[in-house]
Amino acid sequence: MTPGSDPAAPEGSGGRARLIVISLLALAAFVGLIALGTWQLQRRVWKLDLIARVNARVHAPPAAAPSPVDWPNITAAKDAYRRVSVAGVFDNDKETLVEAVTELGPGFWVLTPLQSDRGFTVLINRGFVPPERVDPATRAKGEIAGPVRVTGLLRISEPGGGFLRRNDSLHDRWYSRDVAEIAAARHLPAGQQVAPYFIDADAKPNPGGLPVGGLTVIAFPNSHLVYALTWYGLALLLAVGVGYAAREEWRIRRAGRTP
Repeated sequence: MTPGSDPAAPEGSGGRARLIVISLLALAAFVGLIALGTWQLQRRVWKLDLIARVNARVHAPPAAAPSPVDWPNITAAKDAYRRVSVAGVFDNDKETLVEAVTELGPGFWVLTPLQSDRGFTVLINRGFVPPERVDPATRAKGEIAGPVRVTGLLRISEPGGGFLRRNDSLHDRWYSRDVAEIAAARHLPAGQQVAPYFIDADAKPNPGGLPVGGLTVIAFPNSHLVYALTWYGLALLLAVGVGYAAREEWRIRRAGRTP
């Protein structure tokens, strides 16, 4: 060991090799962090565009609900939250109650098949009812008979169930609006095809005040800028840390070469 040298300092080719490996790992981490930050900015642009498109759909004049010829082309990206309208007759005897938590408190969504005048069946989320009004007899005025026209938002089926709870069709317990499973459980259709989507009815009051429609929550979390700044901040801290370590290494080596 040379007098005056730092015993902790890397020496010879082995020390240089370690420095090279550490430098390459730091560079890879820096590039990765920058890439993650840039990806989050790209996601933010996509999210803002999605929000703008959904807002445009929600406030657009209602279009006819997609018919069977259109069903294969329906996607969440281009069709979710479209404002649509459909006419027909409710099959009130086959309504399904799906657990819900809304601004009105906990309760249930009332999903009722509508036999449309265009030859297909579509599930209508007529709105919210509190637990004490789940029995149709307690809201008989809202069990509309005869022709109706429903305007609302097209929603994509929610297969499987809710968070940590799967639908239990055998015991008639529903936690998500799974169109295919509900249709099978209710033995739909009665000679008609069932749409692969459902419609959230708008806020037009129902007779007797229940169910309460128009409670669709349209919210898209947009924390991508925060995530981007976090990744970029970590990259900056890494660069500062590596720069400091490199300066100290250079200082130690220079001191070791001083006679």
